[in-house]
Amino acid sequence: MTRNGGNTKISVRNVTKSYGDTIVLERVSIDIARGSFCTIVGASGCGKSTFLRMLLSQEHPSGGDILIDGEPLPREPTPQRGIVFQKYSVFPHLTVEDNLILAEEFERSALTARSFGAARRKARERVTETLDKIGLAAARKRYPAQLSGGMQQRLAIAQALLKKPDVLLLDEPFGALDPGIRLDMHELLLELWKERGMTVFMVTHDIHEAFKLGTRLLVFDKTRHDPHAPERYGATITYDLPIDSASRADVPEANELIQQPPKNHTGANHAHIN
Repeated sequence: MTRNGGNTKISVRNVTKSYGDTIVLERVSIDIARGSFCTIVGASGCGKSTFLRMLLSQEHPSGGDILIDGEPLPREPTPQRGIVFQKYSVFPHLTVEDNLILAEEFERSALTARSFGAARRKARERVTETLDKIGLAAARKRYPAQLSGGMQQRLAIAQALLKKPDVLLLDEPFGALDPGIRLDMHELLLELWKERGMTVFMVTHDIHEAFKLGTRLLVFDKTRHDPHAPERYGATITYDLPIDSASRADVPEANELIQQPPKNHTGANHAHIN
């Protein structure tokens, strides 16, 4: 699935991932252009989060290669790639401001030393700028327990953005939010993506959210099945759909198309989403 010419940010080449005898992903190959917003959908357990963790280098392919800017993906997570989970990864005993300052200190000092003096003042300036950008400046002295769900998720996004990543990975970041707050977070995320020119990968179970936010929709599912040994085959990308204004307006029809089951065990481009 190559569409990007010389503008490729991420290249995935025949990647497989297995745990013991269980194959989770197989034959995953795709090129993603710089600045794309890829939304990822698929049935539970089909390897979507595993795919994100491999892009982050929290896990590594069992076979195949992942390249970033034409070079092999580093073996360890780097500031170039930020991640936001559905569950907020913040320190409850620290204020909003101190959570962000600590995140920046961890990144700069590799967990070996705290910053002092001028370095700490600059860190606070960067944190203040980020808080203003995500609308949390007024809550900077609050503790996480004093924040709404939407504010806590803004804090998690701020932690990721402090590293100024080229690639932002989002694993169902809005799944636990109320509909109104979720819409606000959509607008914030789109604004930050356009402003910073990041390449974004976002896992979601909401097909409407996938079409609203993405420029490209990736569907993960199994195309081969063995009822006697379900772990024998893994999931792959069964749909790769560019998203434009016309496709956004036709989400119901697209949803029906994607919900068609695989035609046969050899792998037609169909998937079923739960």
